[in-house]
Amino acid sequence: MKKGLKIFLIVAGIFLFICLLNVFYTVNEDEYALLLRFSKVEKVVDDAGLHFKVPFIDSVKKLKNNVQLYDLPESDVLTSDSKAMSVDSYVLWKINDPLLFYRTLGSNAEALSRLDASTYNALKTIIGTMPQESIIQLSESVGKNDLNNRVFEQVKVLTIPYGIEVTDVKIKRFDLPNENESAVFERMIAERNKIKQTYIAEGEAEAQKKRNDVDKNVNIIISDAQAQAEAIVAEGEQEYMKMLAAAYDTADKQEFYAFVKSLDAIRASLISSAEEGKNSAGEKIIVLGPDSELAKILKGSDFFKN
Repeated sequence: MKKGLKIFLIVAGIFLFICLLNVFYTVNEDEYALLLRFSKVEKVVDDAGLHFKVPFIDSVKKLKNNVQLYDLPESDVLTSDSKAMSVDSYVLWKINDPLLFYRTLGSNAEALSRLDASTYNALKTIIGTMPQESIIQLSESVGKNDLNNRVFEQVKVLTIPYGIEVTDVKIKRFDLPNENESAVFERMIAERNKIKQTYIAEGEAEAQKKRNDVDKNVNIIISDAQAQAEAIVAEGEQEYMKMLAAAYDTADKQEFYAFVKSLDAIRASLISSAEEGKNSAGEKIIVLGPDSELAKILKGSDFFKN
């Protein structure tokens, strides 16, 4: 009897220990706990700590309540001009209704499958309305952000019935299929060269216009300057004549002026003759008329005495 009692107590102790292990369960900060009784959800526990359950009857299924990253596999989509493109994207999501999530999906694996399908459908729908070239030329700051927001809004709506909250969707990159990548880039280079030539032609036309305007202004300035110079010269000559008239306003002064001018004329004639015959010997001859004032000067007439 003692031996049987001892065995019974050992078995009872083990059973009690197992029951104690199954009575309590813990919930972490980043978890939901679904308390199941015969596979039916009795309650949802979202308070971190130690909790009680009925051993061998209740079971616990835990779900993450934090934001999770799902990096989608690359998928091919068609643009509005029927060009294939490969899209690489990711989704940030969390479970916001664990009871609905468990009833509709049941597991993370099924949730990722639905996220994959929802995101692909959104990408296919939106990219299908855009030509390939406009997608390639999307800027990071405006165009791509707008596309990401449109995809995000669609995926967010599509996953609400599963107790999932999608917090963000981002397209990491677009890729071209290998067979038409070269053709696309060559076409883009040709279009860029065409735009470049247009800019060059417009720039040259504008430069020529500016050069023509400058030349026109230079000609106007030169013409005005020449006109001003001629006016100044005429004014100077006029002033000079007034000064001469004032300087030789008597008969004696006029006669002296004529004498000086005659001497200047003789000097000029002699210099000219010397230059013409500088390599020949002999006297220089000046032919003057008998009534010439120069002849009178050279012959020592009364011109000097007067």
